[in-house]
Amino acid sequence: MSFTLYNTLTRKKEIFKPIHEGKVNMYVCGMTVYDYCHIGHARVLVSFDVITRYLRSQGWDVNYVRNITDIDDKILNRANENGEVYTDLTDRFITAMHEDQEQLGVLPPDQEPRATSHIDGIIEMVQTLVDKGFAYEASNGDVYYRVDKFEGYGKLSGKNPEELKAGARIEVGDVKEDPRDFALWKSAKEGEVSWDSPWGDGRPGWHIECSAMSKSCCGSNFDIHGGGPDLPFPHHENEIAQSEAANGCAYVNYWMHAGAVRVDGEKMSKSLGNFFTIRDVLEKYQPEVVRYLLISRHYRSPINYAEDNLIEAKAGLERFYQSLREYGEVEAWTVDALKGTHFYERFVAAMNDDFNTSEALAAMFDLVRTLNTATKEGDIEQATELAGQLKGIGAIFGILQGDAEAFLKAGSGDEISAEDVEALIAERIQAKADKNWGRADEIRDQLVEQGVVLEDSPQGTTWRRG
Repeated sequence: MSFTLYNTLTRKKEIFKPIHEGKVNMYVCGMTVYDYCHIGHARVLVSFDVITRYLRSQGWDVNYVRNITDIDDKILNRANENGEVYTDLTDRFITAMHEDQEQLGVLPPDQEPRATSHIDGIIEMVQTLVDKGFAYEASNGDVYYRVDKFEGYGKLSGKNPEELKAGARIEVGDVKEDPRDFALWKSAKEGEVSWDSPWGDGRPGWHIECSAMSKSCCGSNFDIHGGGPDLPFPHHENEIAQSEAANGCAYVNYWMHAGAVRVDGEKMSKSLGNFFTIRDVLEKYQPEVVRYLLISRHYRSPINYAEDNLIEAKAGLERFYQSLREYGEVEAWTVDALKGTHFYERFVAAMNDDFNTSEALAAMFDLVRTLNTATKEGDIEQATELAGQLKGIGAIFGILQGDAEAFLKAGSGDEISAEDVEALIAERIQAKADKNWGRADEIRDQLVEQGVVLEDSPQGTTWRRG
């Protein structure tokens, strides 16, 4: 049951040692729900979904927690711009997020705490920090964390606290003792949503939310904390400072961060016009293709969202589904049945090495080559077994569970319809029967131009989208 993972805190791969035998407590920073999820969010959603699926397949009891930030400056600003109650905004985008994750085959987390449901825990933690001298109330009613008080500040991100202090911008009228200090509690502006607290009406700062929610759902010290590539500093660095000061113990044993998503080699940004929501992408590509693209690279590696890479991802899935086409009714092998088989053991070895999905997929492609050879040689018994193994391994990744015919014939909505393809194939069959070879070739060429590949065999003609 052992596996290694790369720990951002120690900057090296480590053998995972659980706090409680056979159990994994994992908290992953989720979305701030003021807009639709983008392709970078999809990377985090899919990466930790695959990690959770794999760990469970190996017998681990996983408590997977992914929070929702439903109170934040961006949320309040967007609600004001729209002229709506902020809870209407957050409820709408939480529903949209759930729809997006379902489309991508992402299973719901075991717990999905919302910041607004943990206000009491947040206030309690802020009060503890004030009582211990790690926090103070400023003249404007805000409560700030004293960064200088925490000796380990910078240990996750590798940033030097003194350099941060030297480079910090001092604002006119700043009420903080130190420019590095960050807000734990924000006093309410007139007309702004707020909660009663020992420091007056206000709302939590961003960082304290996760410290309180993770403690409630996972305990003061837990196994794994995950998130996106932009979170080690300042968010996760501040979480460590808050939690360890308040709780008096190590916060998290292993830190994991997914790699960045770039668009055609550039950072995704609305200002650059290369910003894509999950919904934008799914209008053009099948959800399984997008999921496969995100799995095809190691979770820590940067990934380039580009047309060529999506075409490559689609081609990879097509290779799998073409091999399974003749074995559509075969049941996926269970993990117990897979144990000891060659390709599954290679798959497991790759995944136990810091969840190396690209190497795991390489094992699956070798399985496909063996399956195709068995099919060509007429060894149907072996081919059927291998097809079951492929579907069983694919299930761990959340892929290859659909109908092969349906996948290979699916389009994005702009192409020639399946019905029209079938009609042209029927016409081509008749043309060949009438020895009208010219018309038969015209139909093939017409379909090729429209992205349809015909495959003739003694059993008849099948097709797929190229």
